Amino acid sequence: MSALTGTALEQARAQAQNEVRELRQRKRVLDQDSIDVILKGARSHYAWTDKAVSKNTLHQLYDIVSNGATSMNCCPARFIFVTSKASKEKLARALKAKNIDKMMAAPVTAIIAHDLNFWQHLPFLFPHEDRRPLFEGKPEHIEKTAFLNGTLQGAYFMIAARALGLDVGAMSGYSNEILDQDFFADTSLKSTFLCNLGYADETALFQKLPRFAFDDVCSFI
Repeated sequence: MSALTGTALEQARAQAQNEVRELRQRKRVLDQDSIDVILKGARSHYAWTDKAVSKNTLHQLYDIVSNGATSMNCCPARFIFVTSKASKEKLARALKAKNIDKMMAAPVTAIIAHDLNFWQHLPFLFPHEDRRPLFEGKPEHIEKTAFLNGTLQGAYFMIAARALGLDVGAMSGYSNEILDQDFFADTSLKSTFLCNLGYADETALFQKLPRFAFDDVCSFI
């Protein structure tokens, strides 16, 4: 993909600006129930019904997530949907014992990973100018950029899943070393975190834990 120039660029920018204005006219803010579904009233789930998650729903999920903002549109996140019994048993090797049953019961467990070769795709993702020299030969900068933006995309993933009617349960209780060796050996991928997906059994929920008040963690300068 090459960068647009001249009249084509002006037309593309005008179209993008009009689309944003029209969207804001149609839906300036979310209603309270929608906010509750995606964040304020949402919960992390640990038990699951046997209702399956369709591949079509997972395609819809990625389509939403792919539009979330990342630095230089670098899009380093990769999503591996673990659904088969054999793959789940393989994944269980990396998990802490208390997380195995949660993962095995979930219809889908997503390995959210980040690709350390993301920067090689920048000519396609960010065609305005070649930003690869910012990363070439700089492994620490590559790792930091991939991890931060991949984690950001993981957050989009959880919110988008809830918006589609799915329930989520993120997990960090696993060995990155074992998982990466078992699933990503000889690749440029590194695991970021895991996220169970499905339709929850709410009987496993307990009361919502406290949150900080605005004045505890926010300030003006």
